[in-house]
Amino acid sequence: MSTPEAPPHRDPRLLVLVGAGGAVGTLARWAVSAGVPVVSGWPLATLTVNLLGSFALGLLLESLLRRGPETAALRRRRLGLGTGFCGGFTTFSSFAVELDRLVSGGHPATALGYAAVSLLGGLVAVVLGLACAVRTR
Repeated sequence: MSTPEAPPHRDPRLLVLVGAGGAVGTLARWAVSAGVPVVSGWPLATLTVNLLGSFALGLLLESLLRRGPETAALRRRRLGLGTGFCGGFTTFSSFAVELDRLVSGGHPATALGYAAVSLLGGLVAVVLGLACAVRTR
């Protein structure tokens, strides 16, 4: 008789995979932040990574979904690339801190514009990622 498979959140191999993906995603976010300046008060590095990450997550998840029911290999890709890499690459915490800095720095209109572009742009980026996955299949 075989033993039941451990749930994904208790499988050390999957936890390592998520951690490794997160480390690579975090390094990629750092690289973008080192190369993209703040322009007219807009934190473009965070906006860039969040939009790119939204696109990548939409593309990845739709691509995996189109391959059929989740297998062990698809789960590893979803967790390593989606939860790990995209989770480490994107940053809600920096987005929130930057909004606070803009508001407390006396720039509420810039904060509102930044929030709107980030949220609506993220939604558009996910939809574009989904559409790209649909077209490439």
